[in-house]
Amino acid sequence: MIYSFKYSRRFLLTWSFLVLCNLYCFAQGSFEFVVLPDTQTYVEEFPEVYLKQMQWIADQGNRFSFVIHVGDITQNNSEAEWTIAKAGFSLLDGKVPYHLALGNHDMGSAPGKFADTRNTQLANDFFPINEYISNSNTIATFPEDRIDNSCAEYDLIGEKWLVFSLEFGPRNKTIDWANKLIAKHPDHKIIVSTHAYLYNDNTLLDGDDWYLPQKYGVGVETGDNKVNDGGGLWEKLISPNKNTFLVFSGHILGSGVGQLVSKNHFGNHVYQMLANYQKNVIGVEKGDSGYLRIIKVDKKHKTISVKTYSPWLVTYKTEPEHEFSFENVQF
Repeated sequence: MIYSFKYSRRFLLTWSFLVLCNLYCFAQGSFEFVVLPDTQTYVEEFPEVYLKQMQWIADQGNRFSFVIHVGDITQNNSEAEWTIAKAGFSLLDGKVPYHLALGNHDMGSAPGKFADTRNTQLANDFFPINEYISNSNTIATFPEDRIDNSCAEYDLIGEKWLVFSLEFGPRNKTIDWANKLIAKHPDHKIIVSTHAYLYNDNTLLDGDDWYLPQKYGVGVETGDNKVNDGGGLWEKLISPNKNTFLVFSGHILGSGVGQLVSKNHFGNHVYQMLANYQKNVIGVEKGDSGYLRIIKVDKKHKTISVKTYSPWLVTYKTEPEHEFSFENVQF
């Protein structure tokens, strides 16, 4: 459902800022945005790292067109952690639009119950729907009165874009909602963010992989509520749509990173990336590194470049799995 809401002074200021940013991006032929990997460790144990991340983004002026969070915003889905999470995103209000994909740690019947049920009440309490819409360029949500799944629209580098943020283990009915919305926007390029999609061996999260959505409590659902892993999402949503372009996810430990380029049903390349820098990921000391991803889409040079930066450590990770680019990208 397309969501409508009353214009507020803050929204008009945000809209004016976005118009100027979009004109700038069109002139430059490129745009940048931030992908925030799982912040659960920071919100739980190192809030100063998380708040530094968010303040750094806010301080960048009109550099970034938007911010995408891939899920596991919190560790224990508790009021205390959501309070910290909200404080961080509030720094972006009126400055940079943001989009939230809820992870398995962002839902459940109680703190410490990770996706035993699809209870996202705290996320919706701390990010009320009207407020979320006014800060995220959102045109539709599912369910219509909740932030669990959302779609935003942008006009950048002479292209129209839809940015989807989808729940952990997107249900069949969620995928149907997204497909119907894409069908109404046949010329828009598609960016999808969801918590569990790519594995750390550069393949889709499916089969016998660890951390499958089906292994959690929500995985027992059937019919329209049946959950989908990376393989299911590819077959039902990503591949069947001509203009799918980018997919981002987190969730997976081990190396915490991965990348995959695949052709969809129409022969168009889809660029898919995993990034996770939480505690227990190899090479992340104490989980307080504060790394995030900076994505640059450059139509003029036909590239998508990825850099990994920590505002907390004030340093880049320059190993090939953390800093890379895709060449000869077709727009």
